[in-house]
Amino acid sequence: MKIIWLGQAGLLFEHGGYKIMIDPYLSDSVAKVNPRNYRRVPVDESFFGVKPDMMIFTHNHLDHYDPETVPRFIDSETKITVLSPSSVWSEVRKIGGLNNYVEFNRHTEWSEAGIRITAVKAEHSDRAAIGVIIDDGAKKYYITGDTLYNSEIFEDIPDDIYALFLPVNGVGNNMNMTDAKRFCERVAPRIAVPMHCGMFDELDLNDFEYERKVVPQIYKEIILK
Repeated sequence: MKIIWLGQAGLLFEHGGYKIMIDPYLSDSVAKVNPRNYRRVPVDESFFGVKPDMMIFTHNHLDHYDPETVPRFIDSETKITVLSPSSVWSEVRKIGGLNNYVEFNRHTEWSEAGIRITAVKAEHSDRAAIGVIIDDGAKKYYITGDTLYNSEIFEDIPDDIYALFLPVNGVGNNMNMTDAKRFCERVAPRIAVPMHCGMFDELDLNDFEYERKVVPQIYKEIILK
């Protein structure tokens, strides 16, 4: 599985030529609402040339479901599988066209191209928010989406997670680095990838103290070793 960090909570997975894009934020729309949250890293417009086969949105906040970014990938002519919880689904399906808009709430599963996606609980201010587990048949990748530490989450999580992708910024109803470390210890993945820093703040992902971490670089492939 090839994985690229798109910044903030955005990820691009590629498996056998099949592309899954999760929560891309490739604009500066948040700054229009709150100027303090201006984009610190310029948009790499080369990613607008990516043609995803599937898009996943974990919840309806601007830095995850961004009305300025979404039309770059989804329009009335594309044929994309779009998985999203009810808060996003009610909006994104208005694009219409040939896309398959799947309402993807907690405990829902979707299988396509030899990959199974499962929606799991997240604890966030969007009450419909989800995390997702991507199972390619060999390894399981768990993307928490935005979430706080909540013990009910672990009821949804299998005990063989290979890589865990999670927020550590500690604001906006996300785990801080201390609670994110506890979360990793509970899930016990082989590798943890901290995210959701460096776009609106000056936090350093290297400060995350979980031993088995891989610190991603924006727009680069994440090497999970």
